[in-house]
Amino acid sequence: MIFNTLTIAGVDPSGGAGILADVKTMSALGTYACAVVAALTAQNTRAVTGVQPVTPDFVRQQIDTLFEDVHIDSVKIGMLGHEPVTRMVAERLAYWMPDHIVIDPVMVAKSGDVLLDKTAISTLREALIPLATVITPNLPEAGVLLGEQEADSLKQMYRVAERLRKLMDHHRTVWVLLKGGHLPGNDTVDLLTDGDRMIELPGKRIDTPNTHGTGCTLSAALCALIPGTGDVPQAARLAKAYIETAIARSGELNVGHGHGPVHHFHALWS
Repeated sequence: MIFNTLTIAGVDPSGGAGILADVKTMSALGTYACAVVAALTAQNTRAVTGVQPVTPDFVRQQIDTLFEDVHIDSVKIGMLGHEPVTRMVAERLAYWMPDHIVIDPVMVAKSGDVLLDKTAISTLREALIPLATVITPNLPEAGVLLGEQEADSLKQMYRVAERLRKLMDHHRTVWVLLKGGHLPGNDTVDLLTDGDRMIELPGKRIDTPNTHGTGCTLSAALCALIPGTGDVPQAARLAKAYIETAIARSGELNVGHGHGPVHHFHALWS
């Protein structure tokens, strides 16, 4: 069975992050990828030079028109950019209620450029995150969501993951995937919790500058893998293995002069 997946996010013209990266990932992992454009950026591997929001009404029209015709098995939400768009996406997904929603709370690009208005953070936290099956914040994003300093140790990550889970629905089995890539050292341990279980997903840092869009790619991989596996921990392990290989083989590409993209089609291109 081929599942239909949807990304709601911004456009990165360089193709390393955002909707283009999501569609590549979902396609590489065997799903039919759809996309709703929530924001436009002028962006390359070194910088974001401009952000142009899409009007909330047109975001609504895109979502409603798609869902009226296509059965969507899983949705990934990435860069939304502005509060009115964030609120509209939350409203329409609450109406359509897809089976699985993966939220990557995109706030800052790899270049350091801000991608989410501060005014949108409370709406993300209060209206959108409670709809999620999985949220995938990194440590800086987790700190912003909780209004506290960024965790700097695995021990602190345990506490942060538990607090993030409390932002989510208390009546369903839903998950936090807290990414530990910002911790010092060569180990990259991620934590996965549903509030009862705390699962460590170990990894090793890969020596490469090509990390543009890693968060987008991981969350899109989760979105693609959850419908087929029916099991979030299994999907998370498979998604992490996919992104690690995509990073390790990123040197086969030659895109830009900054933080290059990962190799989304590493298993398909010779």
